[in-house]
This record gives sequence, structure tokens and C-alpha cells, in this order.
Amino acid sequence: MAACGRSSDGPGAPGPFVVRPGESIQAALEQAANDPVNKHVRVMAGTYRPARHAQAMIWFNDRHDGILLEAVGDVTLTAANPKVSRPDDVGHPAVVNHVVYFGDGISSDTVLRGFTITGANNYVTWSDDPLTQPEIGVPGLEKDRYFYTDGGGIKIFGRSAPTIERCVVTDNYASPCAAGVSIEHRGHNQHPAILRDCVFRQNRSPVTGPAVDLLHGSAAILDNCLFVGNLSGTPMDDRSRFLGKWRPEHGSGALTVFPKSRVEVRRCTFTGNRSGVDDASGASIYESCIFWANNVAGGWAPGEKYEADLAPGTQMTRCFLGGGGLVDLRETIDKSLNHLDCSDPQFNEAFEATAPEFSDAGYRRPSFE
Repeated sequence: MAACGRSSDGPGAPGPFVVRPGESIQAALEQAANDPVNKHVRVMAGTYRPARHAQAMIWFNDRHDGILLEAVGDVTLTAANPKVSRPDDVGHPAVVNHVVYFGDGISSDTVLRGFTITGANNYVTWSDDPLTQPEIGVPGLEKDRYFYTDGGGIKIFGRSAPTIERCVVTDNYASPCAAGVSIEHRGHNQHPAILRDCVFRQNRSPVTGPAVDLLHGSAAILDNCLFVGNLSGTPMDDRSRFLGKWRPEHGSGALTVFPKSRVEVRRCTFTGNRSGVDDASGASIYESCIFWANNVAGGWAPGEKYEADLAPGTQMTRCFLGGGGLVDLRETIDKSLNHLDCSDPQFNEAFEATAPEFSDAGYRRPSFE
């Protein structure tokens, strides 16, 4: 692929790096990493695919900290490239483990904005790539199997806390877990990953967190996000059988939070998923969210689907839960602070609740002004 060009903000003022279809996004990220001043990369409308088999299509590590990677118009980043993959390859037509990788040394000043991220299909290469993630040298941050397998759409690893805004993470599959976003801080969770104004739709995994998965010792903030049509409990394969069945009776939700992790979930909507959220941390906060009809049938778990499976200690306030299924699996939700067995939110085509009592709850399409 060709390298990117550059725009100008006026005489004598070089503008952002600009990537057009057929050019390399990664090449532009490297140019921005080498530029002491300009850390802005704009990607013009089109579909971008990986050029080769690799761990990631595009990647950020400590040298890329502070870069804003921004879509201009409709920009799709896909793991699939049928011209590179062969029909008998596992994961065909995907050719990368992760569409986007955020590695060790990334702060919230690093921003991914406005992309559709799709096409992950359980492809895994175990070949190490030091360009994607240079050796960290920190005990506990060695690469294990989940570094490679989880996070088909986006993988966040190590001391990494990017800001992800206005992205649509859709139609990804990964085994065993985290088809959409995998967050794996391994205890280095002083700074949470931030996911704002994002949509997670129709992602699938056999075990946990088909949309978003926080592995042990991770942290995230989810602000004004929509989770719809994400399915856990898809058929087990050799890779997922090695892990085993998390929550073997009732299965996982669209969002999974492991012990020693924490998440703050504010004004998010979960609907039409195979269960809403399973949170084993007891340290999370849920505010002004909607959990409605997360009872999609199927999957290997024999138990009833649910809106929320929350460990004791979880703080939930001003949330609405209902839709005809099992609402509060562990009976840990304070009924005086929330609306259990709520009325129909009356979602519009964007899954915004239109019923008056939901005016201060749930996802709303972001303003781009």
C-alpha cells in the first residue's frame, strides 16, 4: 500500500496526515509517531483491509501515544481480505487476530474516532510481531493465549487506556471470548479505557463478553453506548473448550466483567442480546442504563437468560430493567434505587427510548456538532 499524504491548515501550517483508500493507515501512524508536533491522522471514506496475515491490521504502542486517528465520512476497517486468505484457512476471510490493537504505554490522549470495525472471524496467528507489541519487560505482562485470541475487533493490552469514540463494532466473532473489545490490563488498571458514544452490534463468542470483555484486573468507562444483538454461548470449539464454560448454568452477557476488574457504565442501553451483563467484580457502577429484553434464545447454557448478573457490592442506580425474562439473577439490585420489571422503553430505529419516563436513561445518538 502507498504511504499517506498531508493536508494543510493554512500557509506555513502543515495539517493532519491524510489517508485515502489504497493507502496505508499504519504508515500514517508511523509518520505521526515520528512528528514531534502533528499527531492527527484523518482517514477518508472507504473500506480498508489488511494487506497480509498479521496479529493486527493497525496497531498503537508507546511510540504512538497521543495520536488522534479519525474517520472522515463512512470508514470501515475490516479484518477480512479474501484476496489474501484462502477458503480453507481457519477464520477465512479474516487474516488478522485484531482489527485494532492498543498496546502497552497508551494513554487517554490516544483517540480512535468514528470508525466501523468489523470482519474478525476467529483467525489467530501465534507468530510474534515485535512491531505490534515490543517487548514490555514487566512481570505479569507476558503474552499468553488470550493476548492472541481475544479481541477480534479491538484488543487493549497492558498499561493501555485509549479513548474510543463514535465507533461501531459490529459482526465480529472470536473464540473463546471478546469478539468486539477485549480489555486486558492484568492489574495495571489505574487508568481505565474509555469507550464513549459507541455501538456494539451482532458480535459473537462461545464464552464471555461477545461485545466487551474485561479480563481479570482491568478497568473501563462505558459512556452512552449501545449493545444490541450480541450473542454469547455460540458453539464451543477446541479453543473455547480449553477455557471451559464461564457461568455454566446461565451463560455470559454482552458485557462481561471478571473479578478484580471494574467498570463504570453510564447511560448505556442493552437490548436484544443473549443476556445483558455478567459482572463478577463487585466494584462496578451502573447509572441511568436500560436493560430490556436481553433474552435471545439459543446457546449452550441451559438456564434462563437474564438482564443482569451482578456480584454483591455492585452499585446500580436509576437503571431500568425488564422485558419479560429473568431480571436480577443474583437478587443484588436495590429495588428502591432502580426500576425492575419496567415498562416498554418504546425504542425508535436507533434504539433510543422514547417513552417519557426514560428521558434521562439509556443511549442517545451523539451530536457531531
